[in-house]
Amino acid sequence: MSQITDALLEDIRSRFAQVDHCPEQGPRIFFENAGGALTLNAVLDSSARHAAIPDNQGRDNPGAHALVATINKAKADMAEFMNAPGGQFFVGESGTELLFRLIMNACLAAGEGVVLGSTLEHPATRSACDRWARIAGQRHVLIPHDDATGTVTAEAYAAAVTPDTKVATILHTSPVTGMGVDVGAVSKAIRAVAPDCLIIVDGIQHAAHGRIDLTEYDVDGYVISPYKVFSRHGYGVAWISDRLTHVEHNALIDGPAENWEMGTRDTGAYATMSEVVSYFEWLGSQVSDATDRRGKFLAAGEAIHAQEKALTDAMIHGTGNLPGLAELPGVTILGGVDNPAREGLVSLVVDSVASVDVVKQLNNQGIRTHLRKADHYSGNILSPLGLDSCVRVSMCHYNSTGEVAQFLAAMKEIAA
Repeated sequence: MSQITDALLEDIRSRFAQVDHCPEQGPRIFFENAGGALTLNAVLDSSARHAAIPDNQGRDNPGAHALVATINKAKADMAEFMNAPGGQFFVGESGTELLFRLIMNACLAAGEGVVLGSTLEHPATRSACDRWARIAGQRHVLIPHDDATGTVTAEAYAAAVTPDTKVATILHTSPVTGMGVDVGAVSKAIRAVAPDCLIIVDGIQHAAHGRIDLTEYDVDGYVISPYKVFSRHGYGVAWISDRLTHVEHNALIDGPAENWEMGTRDTGAYATMSEVVSYFEWLGSQVSDATDRRGKFLAAGEAIHAQEKALTDAMIHGTGNLPGLAELPGVTILGGVDNPAREGLVSLVVDSVASVDVVKQLNNQGIRTHLRKADHYSGNILSPLGLDSCVRVSMCHYNSTGEVAQFLAAMKEIAA
């Protein structure tokens, strides 16, 4: 497998909208990918094309037949991309809504016992588990994450899981620390003690980094938000196993028993996921000699990981004659300086400058980052560290070392 070269990076960037400019601000560097990745130009074209179609699914006419074919193709594309072992894909209102729906139905179907998660998780899963465990007469147990590393381990799950664990949730990647979780190892630890547990994964923050393997994970639900993986807002995507498919769930009387979609969904949403999958396939063909589709997906994921590690290493340790964040006075990096779990994201605080002001000063220089506050979204991570906020700098494989250098030059002035 080859790396992403400068020439390939230029080709990659040409495939995304607003890669180096904002229509409101002008030229800018986009380091806010964890809040929503850049959108593929192909997604924009597909969305406009499908928005113009007046036909509906399920009718006996050529337009309707084409819409159904588009949906079926997208589901098959996603199954190949995520290496799904059966089950089904469907879209909903958002990633958060889908996590609530999966967790609700899992809790109501599972019977008395434990609903297990961790304090690392986004409030989508924590809130859903808290609510539906109480309603279903279950006990919600949260495993403390490691404040120093910003993640949670399979060993921590293994120490907490009990035979009566009926539902478990896993966060694939933290949107605050940027650290990944070994989903396969966690799932294995859970199933060793509670083999019939329904396991649901929040993959929203991880999806843009590739390397998704549902067969390896051995879970029952996996949810993503497409706007965080090169598509657009307006919908979420869920995969559920055959086992979760057949639990009792909201559905129309006398309708298809396995249907989890509520009403007519946007065909254009499905079409955009085919464009996303095609992009990963194209990228894999550029960095490997793989001839099969799965091989290209794997190669793309490895190239993305290597590119993002190079970017975070440059940001932390420096590039050219610019010192990295680890060398700047008064700068603290959440999760530690050298953390192998890091996925394209660096969260930091500056002792002498409030995080809100760091974000403003960077934005004034055309560098888009984000303020994370110790609120209902991020307080579970920041409050134990004694922080009221932090600066989140999130990158993706289409970012460049040159952009990192501009960021470091700005941070050198701010920290001084």
